[in-house]
Amino acid sequence: MSAGDHVIVLPGGGYARHAPHEAEPFAEWLEGLGVAASVLRYPVSTRHPGPLDAVRGAIRAVREAGATRVALLGFSAGGHAAGMAALAPGAAPDERVDAAILAYPVVSMLLPTHAGSRHELLGDAASEAERAATSLERLVTPDAPPLFIWHTVADRVVPVEHSYLLGGALAAAGAPHELHVFPEGAHGLGFAAETPGARAWPSLCADWLRRGGWIS
Repeated sequence: MSAGDHVIVLPGGGYARHAPHEAEPFAEWLEGLGVAASVLRYPVSTRHPGPLDAVRGAIRAVREAGATRVALLGFSAGGHAAGMAALAPGAAPDERVDAAILAYPVVSMLLPTHAGSRHELLGDAASEAERAATSLERLVTPDAPPLFIWHTVADRVVPVEHSYLLGGALAAAGAPHELHVFPEGAHGLGFAAETPGARAWPSLCADWLRRGGWIS
């Protein structure tokens, strides 16, 4: 691990609120693994690009504080915000994302699901072009940073199709990624400690971080 590594945690909440169980508990988990971490409560009920600008500002701030590599850990809508920061064009050099972990993420604004996130981020009159420009699967390039993604088949709030779309785009681009899909578990599992299959994700993620040199 490098002393200059930092992970920013982005909790979910449909771009309308912040889920507390996806915030500080994960910063503490990351700190326990040996990597510096913080929580960003990005703007909610705020139109694009407000949340993206906030995430990029947080990345700049931790770099100014000495971080040389910055990763994001995002849940649900926070996963979408993390994916936008990792994949959307226009980031300055000090806003770059070196890796991202997306937990049951909202991926596509072109799908009918998750309508709540789309309403908060884009409004109900967003054009097809606006929806495409905020759909992660449309933003993947071969130079995308490494991504770790997990989802469950049983998720009815943000269907697993979202993560399949992103995984397919990453595979087509030859971009580095790891995708885990578990059969059981509703949306918003957090650590998923009581869910067979999905409860393995923290250890799988820790192994991925270890292989990337984020933890020792």
